[in-house]
Amino acid sequence: MSSLNRLQYFNCVVETGSISEASRIFDVQPSSISRQLAVLEKELGVRLLNKTTRNTGLTEAGQKYYEFSQRIVSEFDEAKRAVNDLQETPKGKLQVNMTVGFGESIILPLMAKFMALYPNIDIKLELSERVVDLVDENVDVAIRSGRLADSNMIAKHLAYNNFMLCASPAYLTNNGTPQIPEELNEHRCIRYSYPRWQDWYLMAEQRTKLNINNTLSVNSVNGQKQLLLTGAGLALMPFWAVKKELAEGTLVHVMPKVVLSPYEELSSTYAIYLKRDMVSVKTRVFLDFLVENITGLEI
Repeated sequence: MSSLNRLQYFNCVVETGSISEASRIFDVQPSSISRQLAVLEKELGVRLLNKTTRNTGLTEAGQKYYEFSQRIVSEFDEAKRAVNDLQETPKGKLQVNMTVGFGESIILPLMAKFMALYPNIDIKLELSERVVDLVDENVDVAIRSGRLADSNMIAKHLAYNNFMLCASPAYLTNNGTPQIPEELNEHRCIRYSYPRWQDWYLMAEQRTKLNINNTLSVNSVNGQKQLLLTGAGLALMPFWAVKKELAEGTLVHVMPKVVLSPYEELSSTYAIYLKRDMVSVKTRVFLDFLVENITGLEI
């Protein structure tokens, strides 16, 4: 009898409150369960269970041991499932919600490659700025920027946002190039109107909210970029959204030595999914694919 089997017996007795019920579940004699529990207690040198004629309860040591035993058995089961998953074909419906800017700039161009690798996955993509409820809306993966607030979620890092101040060459020719943050209140500044991302901060040793007066706001990153390209003003843009335009010279990085952000903290973009004992094969391969293929997004 392996130590893992003893843990499985122990967990089952704790969860059912009965040695006889555990014996029924494992299809072994109650005496066999009792012997293995006795061996476990002897190995540990401590009593784990208080047994009466009616039920079985945990001692203080048993309660502490059960917390670890649960995790050990759960991780062992997860390891078996992970190996079995390698033999399975990822399939089924995968529902992904993502922000419009990151989705259009980064995710959509990768989808042809993903579909070629996993033709049996039926993908439904939703691009929106709203925050979705993964449980209520049956969303497998949500791609969002910011910090993870819900402890029931897991966040897989995809990219640092690395915000930079950008403008078109034409705008700078016509209006001049600001040299210090304090000069921004003399320029047309294009804000992202999503809640909590509208203000601009100087990310120095002491973070300072900048005074920006002459502004235009729009509720999408791509909307900001189109306004920039037509010379409408300056905007704080994540590097992943303007990488191509900066390389082509259709946009210019203004004040490159100054770190600015539309949020009080430096932020990243994450793939968020539910904390479950087992993540589906279709979700796992999608997450792994994103991490492997989203590259070159750092300044």
